[in-house]
Amino acid sequence: MNHDVIITCALTGAGDTASKSHLVPVTPKQIAEAAVEAAKAGATVVHCHVRDPQTGRFSRDVALYREVMERIREADVDIIVNLTAGMGGDLEIGPGETPLEFGPGTDLIGPLERLAHVEALLPEICTLDCGTLNFGDGNSIYVSTPAQLRAGARRITELGVKAELEIFDTGHLWFAKQMIKEGLLHDPLFQLCLGIPWGAPADTTTMKAMVDNLPADVTWAGFGIGRMQMPMAAQAVLLGGNVRVGLEDNLYLDRGVLASNGQLVERAAEIITRMGGRVLSPAEGREKMNLKRR
Repeated sequence: MNHDVIITCALTGAGDTASKSHLVPVTPKQIAEAAVEAAKAGATVVHCHVRDPQTGRFSRDVALYREVMERIREADVDIIVNLTAGMGGDLEIGPGETPLEFGPGTDLIGPLERLAHVEALLPEICTLDCGTLNFGDGNSIYVSTPAQLRAGARRITELGVKAELEIFDTGHLWFAKQMIKEGLLHDPLFQLCLGIPWGAPADTTTMKAMVDNLPADVTWAGFGIGRMQMPMAAQAVLLGGNVRVGLEDNLYLDRGVLASNGQLVERAAEIITRMGGRVLSPAEGREKMNLKRR
C-alpha cells in the first residue's frame, strides 16, 4: 500500500459532459476556479484541458491555455499543473463503405503541433497518450502512432517538462517502456486509465496486471471512469500507486447527485485517510515526482 498519496484532479476533459452537468467548468475563468477549488480540497495536481467558451466543445487554443495558466498562477494556492497534450489525435472514420470520408469529429494534427501550448507555457507536467485506441462504439479512433509518440516524447524531454504517460491498454504500456529504453524519456510518470471503451477495463485484475508490468521504482497513478472512480482510487492506493479523480472522468458524487471537482477530491482524500494513508501537498508531490517548480 502507498501511504503517501498524490491526488490529481482532472477538471474538465474534452468529452460531451458540459451538457450533462452544469458543474463542469467551460471558460478559462471557470477552469481556473475549479483548479483553486480542487487545491483547497486537498488536490496535489490539477490536470487541465480547455474548452471553447461559446460552444463548450474541446479546444486546442493556446490563448485559452495561457489564460487558465495565468489565472491559476495568480491564485492564492499552490498546485502542480498538468496540461493535456492529447488533443489533436481524433479521427472519425467515414460510415459504411466510405471510410475515407472522415466525419466532423476528426481533429488530427501532427505530434509537435499537439505540444504547441506546452512549448509556450512550460507546465510542470504534460501528458502523452501512449497509443492508438478504438474510442467508444462508433467510428471514432484516437490516433497516436509509434513515430508520432517518439517525436512527442523527444520534444517533451527537450522542453524539460515531466511526461505523464497515459496508458489505456497493455500495448500502450509495452511501448511506453520501449521509449524509456530508447532514451526518449527520463523518469516519466505513469497514469493507468481504466474503463474507457474499448481500452483496458476498470477492474482489479487488469490494474494488477498493469502494475506488475510497470518499470521498477516509477511513480504511477490509476483511475476508473464513472461509478468506478472511487473503487479504482482505493485499488490504486492498495497496489502502491496514486489516484486521479475529477469531472473529466465522472460527474457524480453519489447516485443521482452531481459532483463538483472539489467534492470528488474531498471524497478521495477521505477514502485515503480512512485507509491509513495521507494526501501529499503540492510541495511534497514535487519532491516525490522529481519536479522543478515553474
